[in-house]
Amino acid sequence: MSKASEREPLWRRLDAEQNSREAFRLALEYGGEYLETARHRRVFPDQGALAALAAFDEPLPEQATPAAAVIERLHQLGSPATSAQGGGRYFGFVNGGLLPAALGARLLADVWDQNAALEVMSPVAATLEAVCERWLVELLKLPAGSAAGLVSGTSAATLCGLLAGRNTLLRRLGWDVAAQGLFGAPQLRAVLSEGAHVTVLKTLAILGIGAAQIETVPADAQGRLDASRLPPLDDRTLLVLQAGNVNSGAFDPFRPLCAAARQAGAWAHIDGAFGLWARGCESTAHLAAGIELADSWSADAHKTLNSPYDCGIILCRDRGALVSALQASDSYLHVGTGRDGMLYTPDMSRRARGVDLWAALKSLGRDGVDQLVAQLCRRARQFAEELSAHDFRVLNEVVFNQALIACDSPELTERTLALLQASGECWCGGSNWRGEPVIRISVCSWTTTTEDVRRAVAAFVAARARSASGC
Repeated sequence: MSKASEREPLWRRLDAEQNSREAFRLALEYGGEYLETARHRRVFPDQGALAALAAFDEPLPEQATPAAAVIERLHQLGSPATSAQGGGRYFGFVNGGLLPAALGARLLADVWDQNAALEVMSPVAATLEAVCERWLVELLKLPAGSAAGLVSGTSAATLCGLLAGRNTLLRRLGWDVAAQGLFGAPQLRAVLSEGAHVTVLKTLAILGIGAAQIETVPADAQGRLDASRLPPLDDRTLLVLQAGNVNSGAFDPFRPLCAAARQAGAWAHIDGAFGLWARGCESTAHLAAGIELADSWSADAHKTLNSPYDCGIILCRDRGALVSALQASDSYLHVGTGRDGMLYTPDMSRRARGVDLWAALKSLGRDGVDQLVAQLCRRARQFAEELSAHDFRVLNEVVFNQALIACDSPELTERTLALLQASGECWCGGSNWRGEPVIRISVCSWTTTTEDVRRAVAAFVAARARSASGC
């Protein structure tokens, strides 16, 4: 028997599995079951569920496994060991919830399995990306004609924005990075807040800007860059600002800072992973006043907008600067007359992120975005008010969706957080704020209700009581 004939049973099995749709039906059934229970189950898996994950650690199977059995195994072992981020009591890491329309679009797009690199590869992906770009520019009130690229997250988006900025500054100084490389190039500098997100430092290092070229500016008590202490800027400066401090949620004063950058010929980038969406809400838009004066912006749709993971967004005022920094060409790449998504991202082959982003924006509309952002902020304020009433210390002005909480001593705060995370009632992360440990609350899911917050507050009180008693 030839090798080809030996393999024919595999193709027959795969064809039968696809035609029967059993694996797809099981995935939808288990997924629906998971969503129905997400609001009521433990927010973090218990020890039994975590221990069961060891069953995945097996030798590579020698023989094929039926598709339905694969899905069933994944559900049995995997679903209990997830964090219930789609429920209403997960408050860690600014992880967003999941809009029904965006989830449905993601499922359909996954079946389409489109490569969104070129229009000729996927006309629908190209069309929806172009629509999303226009909608985002309108929603965030950015300069007309600004370009948008869809990447994995804000880390990649910030990389794209600062790459465009680096290359633009060097080009203005007479240096072509694409032709001449970086060795011997004019030296640039980066100016950023002492509270800048760690991914900014990582991005600068990737771009060849080390610690010796970075100047940090002191921040005020809320984590806002102190504009009065901004060093003189020049045409060799990358200025990185923050829309939503990762701990406090505070916003830098964009208008004077961006104006100073424009006057000096510097490049201003705004890291707005979760906070850039403040611009789309009437009650929070003032926090983002002046962002239109920047040169580039980064955000995550999978945070505040509640689109599925992964969906980061790079926005750039100068379309040509972004494209020239990321463009690749070859004779086999058929550039279209419409949108070719690979021109705006580091990746060529990538999933069609624009499908679920379009669904999120379509399902919410301008008014829905306004309501969603406002609700997240209300829930964060509710957290702060109710915890304060129970004698927890609230260490920040709750201007957006972040609240920083502490007990009477650092030790009590750390013990309370550990018991809170282990309780399964809710999940919050820890951080360090101005020299002391804190419990960091990020309200980022549309599913969080006032009752969810009350239940979480009760869990805080119970955890602190156990910590204080030494139990």
